[in-house]
Formats: sequence, C-alpha cells, structure tokens
Amino acid sequence: MNVLFLCTGNSCRSVLGEATFNHLAPEGWRALSAGSKPAGYVHPRSLALLEREGISTEGYFSKSWNDLPVTPDIVLSVCGNAANETCPAYLGPVLRSHWGVEDPAHVEGSDAEIDAAFMTTYRILRHRIEQFLALPLNELKNNRDQLKLELDRISTLLP
Repeated sequence: MNVLFLCTGNSCRSVLGEATFNHLAPEGWRALSAGSKPAGYVHPRSLALLEREGISTEGYFSKSWNDLPVTPDIVLSVCGNAANETCPAYLGPVLRSHWGVEDPAHVEGSDAEIDAAFMTTYRILRHRIEQFLALPLNELKNNRDQLKLELDRISTLLP
C-alpha cells in the first residue's frame, strides 16, 4: 500500500510525514510525498530534525504530484492549501483524509522558536502515523469505509 503525504510546497510537512512513515512502517507499506507547487528543495530544518531523530534523509526531495512513480492508495493532505485543491484525475479513486498541521517554515522568531515549531509539527505527524500503524492494517486495507473513518479520527489527534 502506498500512502502519499500531500502539501503545496513539499518542503516541510509532507517530507517529514514521508520520512517518518517509511522509518516506522511495516513491510508492504510505503510513503511518498509530493506538492501541487513544489518548492524545489527540502527545508534544511526538516532535514536536520529528521537526522536528529535518527531517520534517514537519503533520497528525499521536493517533487510534483505529477512526478509520482506509483499511484497512491491513500492520500493524506497535511496543509490547508492542499486540502482545498483538487487532486489530479490520474490519482483515481484514492482514499483521502486531511491531517492538517501548521507550516513551521512560516514561523518567525529566534532559532529556538523556529526549531520548536518544526518539532511540534514533527511530533503531531509522528503521533498520527504511529496511531495509523497501530491499526489492524491487514483487515482495514480491504474495508475502505472503516479505514476512512479511522484516518479521519486520527486527523484530530495531538500528542
């Protein structure tokens, strides 16, 4: 099963989601990330945070949803802009849920305040991913309605 973390710029939240999911996911589950208007780079603070958390950053880059190597089974939008955009037709009848989190790239302040914003975003996404992966995935992947209910429930959870 392929899970797409979708955001507009694909430089912070969606990449944090992709890398964290892939770090924690069981065999047979894979995350991707993309943006509708990719920034063209991964935010250096996102990469530094992942490295501090012991999560590989190798191979992650900002990319368009037009350049995905596979069609996702599940699309999780992680920003307000992406939630209001229409997914391209080629994504087909994918399961969608909105896991909105604030964009740490727009936080202003001291380095410590900005780092704290990135950590808050990471902790929210990691908590939701851990809750997702704790579900009976083998059962739910064949029950789209129940999986959608669970994904929407998880979208409101905070650590």
